[in-house]
Amino acid sequence: MPCPSKPRLLLLLPTATYRATAFVETARRLGIELTVASELPSTFEHAQPDRLVTLDFSDPERAAEQAAEFARRHPVAGVVGVDDDGAVVAAVIAGRLGLRGNPPAAALAARDKHVQRRELARHGVPVPRFELHGLDEDANALAARARYPCVLKPLRLAASRGVIRADDPRGFAAAFERLTRIVEQAGCSRSILVEDFVPGPEVALEGLVIDGRLEVLGLFDKPDPLDGPFFEETIYVTPSRLPAPAQRALIRCGEAAVAALGVREGPIHAELRYNAQGPWLIELAARPIGGRCSAVLRFQNREKGEGRGGTFSLEELIIRHALGMPLPVLEREQRAAGVMMIPVPGAGVLREVRGITAARAVPLVEDVAITAHPGEALVPWPEGSRYPGFIFARGETPEAVEGALRAAHGRLTFVMQ
Repeated sequence: MPCPSKPRLLLLLPTATYRATAFVETARRLGIELTVASELPSTFEHAQPDRLVTLDFSDPERAAEQAAEFARRHPVAGVVGVDDDGAVVAAVIAGRLGLRGNPPAAALAARDKHVQRRELARHGVPVPRFELHGLDEDANALAARARYPCVLKPLRLAASRGVIRADDPRGFAAAFERLTRIVEQAGCSRSILVEDFVPGPEVALEGLVIDGRLEVLGLFDKPDPLDGPFFEETIYVTPSRLPAPAQRALIRCGEAAVAALGVREGPIHAELRYNAQGPWLIELAARPIGGRCSAVLRFQNREKGEGRGGTFSLEELIIRHALGMPLPVLEREQRAAGVMMIPVPGAGVLREVRGITAARAVPLVEDVAITAHPGEALVPWPEGSRYPGFIFARGETPEAVEGALRAAHGRLTFVMQ
């Protein structure tokens, strides 16, 4: 009896991403067919036409036409985008091919910060007070009537690039000028958001949306205060140490945001804050957590004796869901876990990183992954958006994990020129 054909996943991976290895290895372990789509052609594409394909990520409709042409030769069972732009392209492809995915309008709302703010506010989800402005407006006039403290941010750049806090009119004008240069360099929309700064601790919520229902996979504390003037992230630790009522309120806020934006399927990554007024939705993206941070999440099957034992990665859950494969009844592993996105040590060219072996030897540290290469220019926030590496740790308590991450980071020395 012939074996049924393996399902094929179309994975949208931009050429500049950390995510390739985790997804490719997971696909291999699951025994599925994997086709990687990028925005730039690969030299190996002609040799492996069923494994590599080029799509026009800048035009989702055109990308969907190209994907449909590819699918006529190599049937596709699921599509996944790993970044904000890829999530929009994946939604349009899913609609074109009749695959599991989000409505394109939902993916667009998750990508564009102004559209998202407007939709969330319209549905009563708590968000900061916000205004849309153009970079051709008079910065001094805007500064004179702004409420302080406030935050200026671009509409589409990721990883807090270009996000700047202003505490007074002088700071507003300086932030406006700096953000103008960042947006022009990135070649994106010349509109920006100006919104109230929301005080309080910030958390990250990682989830998987299944038929419109949010399954929370992890709630991360960010123990380093994100008060500005820039918003480079550092440490994520789970489980959260916030009181249980606050955690429940944050999760309800995330659920309301998913419903308000119309997200129906796939991973989400949300940033929220909590203070005396309750939870606030800062941003929701229809994609998984960025960088290599997904490695901190491991899941166990609660139904013992059914299916495969052991642990599951976030990538495996995303792939299984996209292909309609069975999903185990999951819970996050019992141990605390955390990741440090290593801060950029300063502007300059990296010569070498010393102390990696010593950092890896810190108790509870699982790995120190330096992703920047010698000769690479490092750019601090708010102009920058890429971390030079990641530190991972696991332990019995969030406090112990946080301490291990800080100790490991303290053993690293970045030599710059």
